[in-house]
Amino acid sequence: MAKRGFFAEINYQAQQAEKRRRQQEAQAVRAHNAAVRDHERAVKAAERARAAAARASEAQRKEAEKEATRLYLEARTAEVEALNKELKSSYDDIDSLLSWTLGIDDYVDLESLKAIAEHPPFDPGRLGTPTPSVPDLVYPPPPPPYVEPATPKGLAGAFGGKRKHAEALAAAQAAHQQAVAVWHEQCAKSYEEHAAALAKREQAEAERLARLAEAEAAYRGECVQREADVAAKNEELTKFINDLAFDVEYAVRDYVGIVLANSVYPDAFPVDHDYSFDLPTRELTLKVDIPEPSAVPTVKEYKYIKAKDEIATTQLAAKAQKDRYTAAVHQVALRTMHEVFEADRVGKIRSVALTVGTNTIAPATGQPKYVPLVIVAADRDTFNSFDLAKVVPKATLDHLGAAVSKSPFDLAPADTSRGVRQRDQ
Repeated sequence: MAKRGFFAEINYQAQQAEKRRRQQEAQAVRAHNAAVRDHERAVKAAERARAAAARASEAQRKEAEKEATRLYLEARTAEVEALNKELKSSYDDIDSLLSWTLGIDDYVDLESLKAIAEHPPFDPGRLGTPTPSVPDLVYPPPPPPYVEPATPKGLAGAFGGKRKHAEALAAAQAAHQQAVAVWHEQCAKSYEEHAAALAKREQAEAERLARLAEAEAAYRGECVQREADVAAKNEELTKFINDLAFDVEYAVRDYVGIVLANSVYPDAFPVDHDYSFDLPTRELTLKVDIPEPSAVPTVKEYKYIKAKDEIATTQLAAKAQKDRYTAAVHQVALRTMHEVFEADRVGKIRSVALTVGTNTIAPATGQPKYVPLVIVAADRDTFNSFDLAKVVPKATLDHLGAAVSKSPFDLAPADTSRGVRQRDQ
């Protein structure tokens, strides 16, 4: 027997999103979601009313508490309504296991599984930001001007003025030379500091560009690897498609795995498949594990008991539980064969030998026990002649000569004493 193969697993993961999308489209689910939103709004309103009561004066408190109580009851009522709509949605799903699949083409276009490499945009992060520019050089003021002392005139020049002027002139020249020297030092320092800043910025920018180039090279390498991974998977898928075309046994088996992975069952009634394919006889042996009866919901309705402030349940009648479970067992059998035959357009599978059963604990031994509930075999031509939208599943199974449990809910195993390949005419 075989579990999901490589491509079946890929397709299975992709189908989970489709499963959620289909479920959200269901009217019952939309009603349930609306009820949940109503409940959440009512809860928030009740909380706001309680907060208002706590802040209110004594005169306002009683009215506020009354409003809070009303809103609390409204929230609890909305909660019950949400639970009942969720319950109805679950039962609708279980009751329509066969019809759910009839409106869907179960054929899988394997070419559509081929992938295209998707690359995230390159994100350089901080490396994408250039190093800040160095501000322009701030030039020093013009060189200090030389101001020559005035030449003495008249008597000032006659009585030692010339000597004093010569001394003043020498002092002025010396002071100017000193000021010019300082100015030159300031200019040189400004040029040196600006040149150093430019060099530092140039080095930092060069290092940034080098790291950016490394990051881009790493990104391109990742892109190349993604492309290579996708190409390898697509090449493997191409081989798989070709092997399926040429009736390679594993390919037929894995294609069945893809088809069954596509089969969306409700959360309240999950199934698991195991299968093998015999190429010489072109028969698919298929085992479907379903939940045991105790795992299926049994609540008929939720009710809010105001006096106890609790949500109580009423249980479905035993007959209703048995009828629903029995109908589900029969529907699963027909649905599974339908999905396999419909998906196999070119007729690689000529017949299906199917067992639908459940795992339980034997009450006599306490050990795990598998209970077959339906055992049936059908060839392609016979099964495809049925109009499944109009059949009664139990009658169809009887027509196919199936061994069917007389009481699936009680886990009575199917009776195979007369065989399962003798069809009613």
